[in-house]
Amino acid sequence: MFAELMPVLSDRTVMITVARLNDDAIRVNVIPQRIGENENAALATPFSITGTPAELDAELSAHLLAYVDSHRQLRTTLAEAKSQMDAAAKAAQEEARRKAADRKKKLEEKGAEEEKPANPTNGTSPDEKTDAAPSLFGN
Repeated sequence: MFAELMPVLSDRTVMITVARLNDDAIRVNVIPQRIGENENAALATPFSITGTPAELDAELSAHLLAYVDSHRQLRTTLAEAKSQMDAAAKAAQEEARRKAADRKKKLEEKGAEEEKPANPTNGTSPDEKTDAAPSLFGN
């Protein structure tokens, strides 16, 4: 039983309770303690099994082994998910920075174009007025 618990015991405390339910039944609870407040609560999910003393002697080790394997897989899955989310967040931040830099560059280019004097009269100075349309009242 304790050999099966060693992977869980490597980084956390495990509380074991044993209670007699009636003349021929016992309940065993294995409760891993959370390492910190930020740890996912699923990693502290307790394991509980009920049976006769003979059944528990014969099967408890196998059930504990399955529980510990599930616990380790869950821990690995949570770590991988966190790593992937961190990488995605970092990529999104980089993309946002790149887009902001592109927008800033475009605004600076647009501002530089607006500062250039535009000559709508196609080469004529503002003093040289041309009357393209005849006057309504004539001269």
